[in-house]
Amino acid sequence: MEIEIKFRVDFEDIRRKIEELGASFVREEVQEDLYFSLPLPNLLRVRRIVNLGKAFLTYKFIKDPGKNEEFDELEVEVSDFDTTAEILKRLGFNEDVWVKKRRLVYRLGDVTFELNDVEGLGAFLDIEVMSDDVEYAKRRIWEIAKKLGLSEKDVEPRLYQELLKEKAEKK
Repeated sequence: MEIEIKFRVDFEDIRRKIEELGASFVREEVQEDLYFSLPLPNLLRVRRIVNLGKAFLTYKFIKDPGKNEEFDELEVEVSDFDTTAEILKRLGFNEDVWVKKRRLVYRLGDVTFELNDVEGLGAFLDIEVMSDDVEYAKRRIWEIAKKLGLSEKDVEPRLYQELLKEKAEKK
């Protein structure tokens, strides 16, 4: 199971702190996610990783939609982003929202850091631990978050697509 907590951050400040912790840089990705309309707690997206020439179809089930911390996820690499999106549209799924971001991925032991610069929203850090032991994963995430100077006030429980829709509604 994927356990993650998302924080609003200053991109360069948190990047420096992650590196000071000793985390190893894994890769940079430029992602374009097309989400389809489904009732929460279900998420369905097609992701294009532009700079790596890859695409993925992902289904996520959110265990607690109010917190967006625990996910069951199924993902498969697909050969063609556009065709996959078109198949979903023809099956009756409606486009919901695009999420575009630059992501830097770091790893420190069992912890993955995904530092995201999300177009139209700013910078966020997902601290993630893959584990069937939810309590262990959350303790581990908070142990690392505190070392980075992050607290409860920095947590962003909403999904990127929720934030983008809220921003569009305010216009």
